[in-house]
Amino acid sequence: MPAQTLLAVPNVSEGRRRDMIEEIGEAFTAGGRARLLDVHADADHHRSVYTLSGGPSTLSMSLVTGAKVAIERIDVGEEREAAQVGQHPHVGALDVVPIVYLDARARGTACAEALIAADEIGRLGVPVFLYGELAQGLTRAELRRGGVAGLASRVAAGQARPDFGPAHIHPTAGATLVAAREPLVAFNLELAMPATVADARRIAALIREGGVQGLEGVRAIGVGVRGSVAQVSMNVERPLETPLRAVLDAVRKHVEVRCAEIVGLAPKASLEDFPRDVPIRGFDPKRHVLENALGL
Repeated sequence: MPAQTLLAVPNVSEGRRRDMIEEIGEAFTAGGRARLLDVHADADHHRSVYTLSGGPSTLSMSLVTGAKVAIERIDVGEEREAAQVGQHPHVGALDVVPIVYLDARARGTACAEALIAADEIGRLGVPVFLYGELAQGLTRAELRRGGVAGLASRVAAGQARPDFGPAHIHPTAGATLVAAREPLVAFNLELAMPATVADARRIAALIREGGVQGLEGVRAIGVGVRGSVAQVSMNVERPLETPLRAVLDAVRKHVEVRCAEIVGLAPKASLEDFPRDVPIRGFDPKRHVLENALGL
């Protein structure tokens, strides 16, 4: 694999309408610019996570093609019915777009590609905010707090200013957050009954970075899925330093874990020594281990 190969992991705020999810996926790969490695659609979180691979320039153009469809087809305006809202706060139809570099030598290329994508998405009439390594202002968590309405109020008050695009929130497509970063693992743990959502929130607060039992690079929240099932939903931002086994062990100190879930792809090393007694729902090593998906 060339050192300049990049990934993009666009998240869109639609996890229930299969036809729309497929339409957006087809748009991301139109013209054969980018390769679609995985799509993870989640009805409870009401989002779909696409994993794309490609080279400089081609990847950003693929993102813009998919962005056009997401912006046209998804409405995240305040008039949206409560039943449509997912577990994670979102700020836009095309919610977040991280460009991922797999080699430190490609960091500059990833940053440049992210800036190109941000500029082009802004030209579609959607305000774009940079976060992560490119950010000069608010963090991603701060930008997403309160969802679309929360961000709109901060923009109106002058507390947040888009880096690209218009200076106001799009009435139906909201805003988009763009970054360049190293690989992370989106990792969920479903708790066994009788654990509650309150238990999941308490455990998430304990184990997230900065918590009493905090793990480095772990962002965690507790949510309810499929009705009353409790889940600790996480981004493991340094999966080589904090492997998934360590995260699982931290949660199991407090409660029994029924199963795990990986959203998108995970580096092989992050899965080292993962116990067999905790199944990973829908996991296929050929598709979900990063190195295997890329043919490394």
